Amino acid sequence: MGALTEHHRCPRGIFIRVAEAVWTVGIGGVLGVLFCFVIEERPAPALILAAAALGGVLATALRQAIHP
Repeated sequence: MGALTEHHRCPRGIFIRVAEAVWTVGIGGVLGVLFCFVIEERPAPALILAAAALGGVLATALRQAIHP
């Protein structure tokens, strides 16, 4: 297999990758819900759910764009 290069990084375990993904989606969802409550005083439950989903998706996209 040869010697490792100086830029070698060992692959991280599956648990760490899943935990980071769940953490990112959770933080994004919470921020989405908080933003929804900032905009609307009493939002409908469907709007809260949509804001949480959008926040999670945006946080995941941002994480993938920043951290290869």
